[in-house]
Amino acid sequence: MRAVGIIPARYGSARLPGKPLLDINGKPMIQHVYERAKKAENLDEIWVATDSRKILGFCEENHIPAVLTRDTHRCAAHRLQEAAQQIPADFYVQINGDEPLISWENISAAVPEKLPKEPEAGTNIIMPVSSPAEVLDPANIKVVFDREKKALYLSRTPIPYPYGSLDCIYYKHVGIIGYTRGMLDFYKNSAPGPLELAEGIDTLRFLDYGKPLYLIPVDKGESLSVDTPKDLEEVRKRSKTRELS
Repeated sequence: MRAVGIIPARYGSARLPGKPLLDINGKPMIQHVYERAKKAENLDEIWVATDSRKILGFCEENHIPAVLTRDTHRCAAHRLQEAAQQIPADFYVQINGDEPLISWENISAAVPEKLPKEPEAGTNIIMPVSSPAEVLDPANIKVVFDREKKALYLSRTPIPYPYGSLDCIYYKHVGIIGYTRGMLDFYKNSAPGPLELAEGIDTLRFLDYGKPLYLIPVDKGESLSVDTPKDLEEVRKRSKTRELS
């Protein structure tokens, strides 16, 4: 099985224009993400998929494989699907380009030992929720799954509800998603279903259409998505005590 990691990197951002090229400890954010992803032992290649010639130029100058994609994609999965047309593989892992603290161990965990038997399937990293505040936070997407770790539902509300017992562990999705090539093509050619529209969770596309999403628990690996200037300063502060690359 050939597995490839793709880092979607969009230049336009209302709050942080040019976000992938913002400096952190003397390196642009996208370089930090790439160097951490390169440590994932079970990925054959790492590519950047961007809508920006500035980002593409930086990657080319620094020997980072990159492809130019359209600037009209609604979500990262659509950008991955376009990139996959130029990068042959059996399995693709989405590595968020705005998480310079991303765990390379968790990136590795998203790659299954063998290709799912279903042509349209995926994987998603999950981890235990450590506090009641996290359970209640709608920004943390909670997940429930069956004995085979196949996703049953994802929600911004606390699930499962502790009605019959308080003895339950809550899990949230970490956001490292793997796709078969067939699932990327399906995602591109399908419309959001009612669950995805109601919860505002792109990954519910799998469940809306009955596609298997295999969940992979990990114990640690908190990251930080850089969406605001405050997030950027927090990452810069953490980088002083934690090696980014």
